Amino acid sequence: MLGRIAFAIGVAAALGGCSTLPSSGPLATEVWGQEAAEDQLGGFIVVDIDERVTGIFAAQPKPSLKRVFRNVRPAPTLRIGIGDTVAVTIWEAGAGGLFSAAAASRSFEAGARTATLPPQTVANDGSITIPYAGRLKVDKLTPSEVEAAIVERLKGKAIEPQAVLTITHNRSNAVAVTGEVTNGQLQSLDPYGDRIMDVISQAGGIRPPAQAFDAIIRLTRGKKTASIAFNSVLADPSENIFVRPDDVITVIREPKTFTAFGASGSQNSSIPFGATSLTLEEAIAKAGGLSDLRADATGVFLLRFEPTELAHELAPNRTLPSQGNLVPVVYRLNLHLANAYFLARAFEMKDKDIVYIATASSETLQKFLRIILPVISAVKGGTSISQQ
Repeated sequence: MLGRIAFAIGVAAALGGCSTLPSSGPLATEVWGQEAAEDQLGGFIVVDIDERVTGIFAAQPKPSLKRVFRNVRPAPTLRIGIGDTVAVTIWEAGAGGLFSAAAASRSFEAGARTATLPPQTVANDGSITIPYAGRLKVDKLTPSEVEAAIVERLKGKAIEPQAVLTITHNRSNAVAVTGEVTNGQLQSLDPYGDRIMDVISQAGGIRPPAQAFDAIIRLTRGKKTASIAFNSVLADPSENIFVRPDDVITVIREPKTFTAFGASGSQNSSIPFGATSLTLEEAIAKAGGLSDLRADATGVFLLRFEPTELAHELAPNRTLPSQGNLVPVVYRLNLHLANAYFLARAFEMKDKDIVYIATASSETLQKFLRIILPVISAVKGGTSISQQ
């Protein structure tokens, strides 16, 4: 009987050698073993999540508008531009001048007279026309500079003239607001300055069904473009920077997700962040935690591509696999260590990360036993029958 059992075990072992036992992924030891294997496509590096690694990530710059665009002045100086519509009002100190108006248009000062010229659009040559002053170049000038130029042209012609210029349609000092907002528009800026949240609110705010936690503000100014989470601007008022003429503000909806594989409670699923940011601790919980009967607590892995410069900092003494400007990195968390839970809370997830929880080696043994025990039972039963 022992010979037959040994033969059956040998057959099962041979069958096991021909095909891998069913598993949700590699064991923790297999991940380590494959790191240095030359036949792996592209290769990867394995990095343990510890205080040094979390410190490196804590020192990385966060998305920031104020850092990229370096706003120094509190608000831009708005200037008249081609296509703007302006209205000019001219005052004279007494009646009988060039711009005397009817009594209904008089000011409260005795003897003073005003005349408001019809609104006119700044021509392609950047000029407007003022009676008795001729063509006046106004492009790229401030309203106060144009007012002074008008008064200078009218000296000796009008009675102590004064001028007030009003921009009735400010096309050149406008920003484009588009994307996931209620009313996308070309929006004129206030002379006192508008911030990003001002122009978004004037465009009707975020359009449903976009949620604040997955809304991204993208600001394009000249050749620079930067993005930041909508909630990050709400949390840090210094990121609510002043906009500039010709800025383009786009609100986009960018839901973040990560994928969970292996011995987790909700294995093999794509899981939304459901928040602006997510830590590894929260991601493991969202994935259903570790399966008590299947998971290897020493083998919680996170897979992502990192910039080459960051990968060199994470693994300074290792040869990095060549993947252009990105390096495949596998982070390992050992939850048998008590401080690992604090490290997981300090480790921030990124969009499209992969979390893999390795299967315990004991689970592989149990699968093997589930295969071999019926064979042993069958052999034992056959032996008993033959002895009767």
